Amino acid sequence: MAKINEEARKRYFAKIAPYRKKIHYLKNKEHNISRMLQSDDPAVAYKRLALVEDYLTTASYHLAMNTLSVSLLGIRSENDLSEAKKSCFSAIIQLESVFSNLIDAPFQDYEALLEATSSLDEFKRYSLIRKVGLALSMVKDGFTENSKWWWPLMALEARLAAVAKNCLNLQTLLQGMDPRFEGHRERTEYFKLTQRLLQEAANGYRLKYEKTTKRTDDFRLAINFLGALQRLSLLLGRQNEANEFKKRSEIWRRNMESDSKKQKP
Repeated sequence: MAKINEEARKRYFAKIAPYRKKIHYLKNKEHNISRMLQSDDPAVAYKRLALVEDYLTTASYHLAMNTLSVSLLGIRSENDLSEAKKSCFSAIIQLESVFSNLIDAPFQDYEALLEATSSLDEFKRYSLIRKVGLALSMVKDGFTENSKWWWPLMALEARLAAVAKNCLNLQTLLQGMDPRFEGHRERTEYFKLTQRLLQEAANGYRLKYEKTTKRTDDFRLAINFLGALQRLSLLLGRQNEANEFKKRSEIWRRNMESDSKKQKP
């Protein structure tokens, strides 16, 4: 590795100083809010969502410091990328607490959780998911594909996919996507994003199974994400699409069972 120019190092530390100060402030704020989280507090869901915003802001500062490290020092900051990843992880944990982490489940199983945030504009929910997804994507790009964090980040993206689906009010979604209703374009775009995230999660776990683990639970997760896609397609009356997901699930399940038999001594 080339020796880092001392002048560049000084400029780098001068530029990241304000970010470090802001991160320190946010860490204290996050700690104080976390201490106040009580399950019987009627506002607990909104406090958790406020934490998500703070975690995302913290992640953005760490990502900015990594960018400065690359541009001024010529090396990526593994520490800042790792901290950004941790902030994304914390954000997803809070989102799961608010909206659930269920994958292939009936809407009734998590409807009450969505109702608990009914006063929050639906498009703000969608915006939070998009922001977390963007932050995760930037962390992933920073680490590169050969990083040891590639598969853990894939798993985080899969968890985000489940939350993205659980943010949808499936009782009103179909009507809300009607072109005659205000916000139909935004709902349709978010639905397409959710479908893409679920599909990437299914493919990601299938690939993880094939390339690294050969663990049945990874294959089952892949199949569960296909099941979630099938449910959404059925909800919208897209029978052909639902049938395709069902066929793929059945093929994957047969492959999983076949592999399991081969692995037995």
